[in-house]
Amino acid sequence: MKRIFLFLITNLAVMLVIGIIFNVLGLHSSLAANGVNLDLTKLLIMSAIIGSSGSVISLLMSKWSAKNAMGVHVIESPQNQTEQWLVNIVARQAQHAGIGMPEVGIFQSDDLNAFATGANKDSALGAVSTGLLRQMNQDEIEAVIGHEISHVANGDMITMALMQGVVNTFVYFFATV
Repeated sequence: MKRIFLFLITNLAVMLVIGIIFNVLGLHSSLAANGVNLDLTKLLIMSAIIGSSGSVISLLMSKWSAKNAMGVHVIESPQNQTEQWLVNIVARQAQHAGIGMPEVGIFQSDDLNAFATGANKDSALGAVSTGLLRQMNQDEIEAVIGHEISHVANGDMITMALMQGVVNTFVYFFATV
């Protein structure tokens, strides 16, 4: 909740600064003199709504998008020792971090790669690449999984979505002006 409050305050503060800059530099009257009649307050508010809603939708769709884009095989019931070990490690680390058990997945890639995504701490997805499983030992894999679990526990996906909302707001605003 604190993150969302800070996000809203940040958005309002930046909109206020942009409004002040436009007034101090006389950009509003300069635009009006060139036939551009903008209500900057309404434009800033609309930009914030569009920018923020886009990032929230992206966050809510992140698990689905990641599964489809990466071709993630979600382990619902482990079929071999590696899958069982992976699920056990994720379960242990999730419990230690105080979060709900994430979905666990594997995706085909020779790259050493892993990610975590999801809209909240109790409904996340963590996935590792086949290359990572082949090329790293169990201690290294466990460290990578711990890193991804920490992203979930810290709420990093939400933070990034909120930051993207701020960026989207101003990209939309300045693209319109």
